[in-house]
Amino acid sequence: MNHKIKKWLPASMFCVVMTLIFTFTPTEAFAAHTVRLGWTTADSKVDPYAITAHLFAKELNTLAPGQFDVKFYPNHELGNDTDMFQALQLGTLDAGVITGALIGNFVPAFQLNDLPFLYASTAQAHKVLDGPVGQALMAKLKSKGIVGVGFAEAGFRNVINNVRPIRTPSDLHGIKLRVQPTDLFIASFRALGANAVPIAWSDAYTAVQQGTVDGLEIPLPVIYANKYAEVTKYLSLTRHAYNALGLLMSAQTFNGLSAKQQAIVQKAAHIAIRKQRAEVEKNNAEILTKLEQAGMKVNKVKDIKVFRAKVNPVYKQYRTKIGPKLVDLTLKEVSQ
Repeated sequence: MNHKIKKWLPASMFCVVMTLIFTFTPTEAFAAHTVRLGWTTADSKVDPYAITAHLFAKELNTLAPGQFDVKFYPNHELGNDTDMFQALQLGTLDAGVITGALIGNFVPAFQLNDLPFLYASTAQAHKVLDGPVGQALMAKLKSKGIVGVGFAEAGFRNVINNVRPIRTPSDLHGIKLRVQPTDLFIASFRALGANAVPIAWSDAYTAVQQGTVDGLEIPLPVIYANKYAEVTKYLSLTRHAYNALGLLMSAQTFNGLSAKQQAIVQKAAHIAIRKQRAEVEKNNAEILTKLEQAGMKVNKVKDIKVFRAKVNPVYKQYRTKIGPKLVDLTLKEVSQ
């Protein structure tokens, strides 16, 4: 082969060709895979969605330099969670960080994590989601044309509002509260006595700012990153639901990768999620102080049992929809 090349090329050109052949590795010879990665919240250093996205991109580059070109689309540039989930199904979006509650609209089993007061701690949630329960949930995405590569976290959700501190369920009575647009969240807060109003995340800030609703329920980092301290007065640490974030990839994108690259994606996600969880936990203590300094009145909830008693009917209502075996397995794990 080299003799044929040498025969038809001048000596100087032959040297150039051979230098190129031996200098470039196979990965450098081909264009990087473009990965369009979207999420709905701010591109902030303390926003858990943004942290997940940036760490995932960083780990991909560490494990496979030059093979992936990750492009970020934060702050609902590509629409809301529903829009992005459907784009993942169609293959028009490569990857997304999507709240588990909205995934539950497409795969009811994902509503498991939204059962009120299910997890007592983040460690407990990690154990469940990194084990058989989490694997079973992610497996259900395959039929939707999506690959679930891991559960990041936004942390526990808390209530913020402009009417009063929430110390008991009766304090929620009459408060118009924006909740995630899922039937389980609506049922949970109505069981607690609130006037639950489903509103898309992209419209939530304006709804609070204009007084269309009295408040909403979101994790601490999301409160801070999206500047809700500027439009709400009271922060009550209800910790009523653990907000799991699905790091998802379009099956079309994932299946277009080599087996080696697919393994790299899985490993990068695993490392990124471990680091993301640690960073979110570290940030939470600092964020709580900053929210107080910004003027929010913060209170802890002393007796969670009275809240749990109010939402027992929700567990019975959604057990069949989520999957009895999945619910029972989870309840067994969190009771140990």
